[in-house]
Amino acid sequence: MPCGYVDAVRGAGAMAVILPPGEPDPEELLDFLDGVILSGGGDLDPQTYGGRPHGSLYEVCRERDRFELALTRALLSRRKLPALFICRGLQVLNTACGGTLHAHIPDRFGDKLAHRLPPRDPARHTVRIEAGSRLATIVGATEIEVCSWHHQAVDRLGAGLRPIAWSEDGVIEAVEHVSHPWCIGVQWHPEMQLEEEHARRLFSALVGATQGKKWKENEREAG
Repeated sequence: MPCGYVDAVRGAGAMAVILPPGEPDPEELLDFLDGVILSGGGDLDPQTYGGRPHGSLYEVCRERDRFELALTRALLSRRKLPALFICRGLQVLNTACGGTLHAHIPDRFGDKLAHRLPPRDPARHTVRIEAGSRLATIVGATEIEVCSWHHQAVDRLGAGLRPIAWSEDGVIEAVEHVSHPWCIGVQWHPEMQLEEEHARRLFSALVGATQGKKWKENEREAG
C-alpha cells in the first residue's frame, strides 16, 4: 500500500485503517469504518468479468479480487457509508456491478494518449468532467490534469453506474453510482497529486461525508 493513500486520509483529518485481503467476512469489516477507499494495484483476473487472458496483465491476485469484490458489493448496500474507488478500485466497482473491462487500452483506443508511460510509469493528461456531477462540484472544475497509471479501463458499464469524466481518447475516467448517495470512482491517482487542490478536495469531501454522518448520529443519540 503506497503511503500516499495514508497521507491523503490523514491530511483530510481522518484515521487510515488498512484492510488486508483474506478476511472470511468482508462485510463485517464495514461495521468498524466511517468511509472506504479502494486503492489502485495490479490487474483484475479477467475471469471475474468474463474476459480473456492478455499478455499485458500483471500482479493478478485472485485472493485480493475475491475480497475487494465482496467488500464492494456489501458496501453498495450501505447507503450511509461513503466510498471512493481509485484506479483499480474503479475497475473493481465496475466489475462488482456486472460490468466489463478493456484488457489493454491501446488495443481499443490506440496509443496517441498515454495513460501510463513504458514500462509502467505514471503519465499526466487532462480529463473532462461532466458539469453538475458530484465530482465536478467537489473539485470545482470541469477539466483537470490528472496523474494516470493504468492500462485497463471500463468497457461495458456496470448496473447503477454512469460515466462522468473522459479523457481525450474517449476512455471513461470517472463514474458515479446513480442510487448510492456518495459513491465515486476515478481512474487516476489523486493520492499522487496531493500538492494540487483538486486532489485534496476529493479526499476532504470523502472525510467530510463521514463527519456529516457522525454528526447526525450524535444528534439523534442526544435527542
